[in-house]
Amino acid sequence: MALRFYNTLTQQVEEFTPLHGNEVRMYTCGPTVYNYAHIGNLRTFTFEDILRRWLQARGYTMNHVMNITDVEDKIIRNSMAQGKTLEEYTAVYTKAFLDDTALLRLERPERYAKATEHIDEMVSAIETLRDRGFTYLSEGSTYYRIANFPTYGKLSHNDFSGIRAGARVDVDEYDKADARDFVLWKAKKEGEPSWDEPIGDGRPGWHIECSVMAMKYLGETLDIHAGGVDLVFPHHENEIAQSEAITGKPFARFWLHAEHLNVDMQKMSKSIGNIYTLRDIVEMGYSPEALRYLLASVPYRKKLNFTLDGLAAASTAIERLRNFKLRLETDRYPEAGEPGMAERIAKARTQFDEALDDDLNTAEALGAVFEFVRDANTVMDAGNFAAADAPAALALLARFDSVFDVLRPTVKDDSVSDADVERLIGERTQAKKSRNFARADEIRKQLMDAGIVLEDTKDGVRWKRK
Repeated sequence: MALRFYNTLTQQVEEFTPLHGNEVRMYTCGPTVYNYAHIGNLRTFTFEDILRRWLQARGYTMNHVMNITDVEDKIIRNSMAQGKTLEEYTAVYTKAFLDDTALLRLERPERYAKATEHIDEMVSAIETLRDRGFTYLSEGSTYYRIANFPTYGKLSHNDFSGIRAGARVDVDEYDKADARDFVLWKAKKEGEPSWDEPIGDGRPGWHIECSVMAMKYLGETLDIHAGGVDLVFPHHENEIAQSEAITGKPFARFWLHAEHLNVDMQKMSKSIGNIYTLRDIVEMGYSPEALRYLLASVPYRKKLNFTLDGLAAASTAIERLRNFKLRLETDRYPEAGEPGMAERIAKARTQFDEALDDDLNTAEALGAVFEFVRDANTVMDAGNFAAADAPAALALLARFDSVFDVLRPTVKDDSVSDADVERLIGERTQAKKSRNFARADEIRKQLMDAGIVLEDTKDGVRWKRK
């Protein structure tokens, strides 16, 4: 079955193939580093990671660029309030973002691109737009004249034919219905950081940053541009207007957008106090992989309602999968077993693949895996699971985990290494043989305190991290 995605531009599910051979050129809107990323941001980044991993699982190579916005209205406001330079202020949150993504197991793109490192290219793009009649000056700032781009609105599917000519907006974010000429280069304001360029002493607007960095590293037409649904308008709409006015070519072939995340059925809000970061989740005792599982469990185009109960359920689901994997690896099985298990494993694998091929239907993909796990556990309990079927079942779990990446427990810096666990288990076994039960119990408690759970079975000692 062919790989298919819902394209926001065409409002249809379309078969996907790259424009350039086997290489997928993908641009994803990264963080604006003015604060810690919250779980709504992380929902989008997790979707993009699932997308990236599945493209690779399907045999494509990635050329993936993610921007880091390190100059923008909120950053300037906050850095000035703290008496810090842009670089000093954004360094803290850039590092925090990279730490969070590593903890959440998000694969690094082939390139991170910082806005402040591409000012010259932005100025050049604005000069090209000026030369082609798409800009005008007002009070020292350069604006994009959207009336000169007749297809403006084709991504957000809004009708902007009645817009008021000459209405301008200086801020980076504005209301969905408020289509106005947007700023490309902002004239310097007292005390603000600026760049002295031929087009004036000032700084770039938010929208031009992504257009320039995407085209510099990925070419004039991208295969995929992805981000949160909140970016469709104005940000991505403006990216199209800028880029296509410069090149005369389609800017991106596929536009993929992740839906919003709510918390306890409410929109995240500082006033409500329901904004969580990954740090908050970990401090509450949940693992990063539990959050990753929860964020990936609902298909990206559906709203996700985050609850602590849902996070606990995600932890339980991961534990079921880990226990099943441990059982496959350590139990002893008969040579002959229930017939047809190989076919059931193959069917689960096919269902998993077809679900993700269908616009990344993660819920159906998870359903296929858990249905098989439930079926296989029943066969194991009856003593009818054949030893020959274990490798294929483990391969199915490996396929699952190459995308979802939740089976490996997060190891804390101060935790016991695998080698030390094995050594202590051996010491405990020897202590029991010597009838030194006090020492055996002491070792069990030591491991339990370190998050290691022991299970004595007829086949020996099994262990796992909590």
